[in-house]
Amino acid sequence: MITSLNDRIKLNNGTAIPGLGLGVFQIPNEETADIVANGIKQGYRLIDTAQVYDNEKGTGEGISRGLKENDLQREDLFVTSKIWNNHLTYDETIAAANDSLQKLGLDYLDLYLIHWPGNDSFKDSYLALEQLYKEGKIKAIGVSNFQVHHLEELAKFATVTPVLNQVESHPKLIQAEVRDYAAKHDIKIQAWSPLMQGKILKDATLETIAKKHGKSVAQGDIQRDVLLVVKSVHPARM
Repeated sequence: MITSLNDRIKLNNGTAIPGLGLGVFQIPNEETADIVANGIKQGYRLIDTAQVYDNEKGTGEGISRGLKENDLQREDLFVTSKIWNNHLTYDETIAAANDSLQKLGLDYLDLYLIHWPGNDSFKDSYLALEQLYKEGKIKAIGVSNFQVHHLEELAKFATVTPVLNQVESHPKLIQAEVRDYAAKHDIKIQAWSPLMQGKILKDATLETIAKKHGKSVAQGDIQRDVLLVVKSVHPARM
């Protein structure tokens, strides 16, 4: 079970990923550097961004500051980005990955995900991810928002098994079928919006259950060994 920001979980390719990470969804690019730098100061070692967030440049600036200000090395951090639906051809995926690396100011990504499966048009994109992985530009590859039928289709052609599937997961959406499939194929589940944007914290039923077991409502996914990407722009809440 994840007990601290320092805990790392081994993925199916041997890469170790922090169990809890800081996401930067919906944070303006000009504000992202300060938030990421603060997150690193608070102890976060996984930073999760995406092409469509349009804040990779700010994320990279925050990473650079966070490393310098906290006397850390690049390998101390785990950086994730994702490719959006409008760049799913092979060549577009290669170009998008290189563009993300340039904006982030990094030589490699720890994890690169296909953000959404689109209209089941992800084959060429995933094959490009496999090539980037073989070249060492990406240390691990995976997917996001894939359901079981998408994963089954992926398995027909993939030569590299995705290390994780990042999906919305919280007590109101437990993703049982996706989790079962992932467990059988050594694919980790990573949750986005694990607190349902804070809504589950005020759910009376969940509060009663949590109190009965001496837990907090926010521990739901941690109790199920789900990896988490959380978000806060306030250092005190981080």
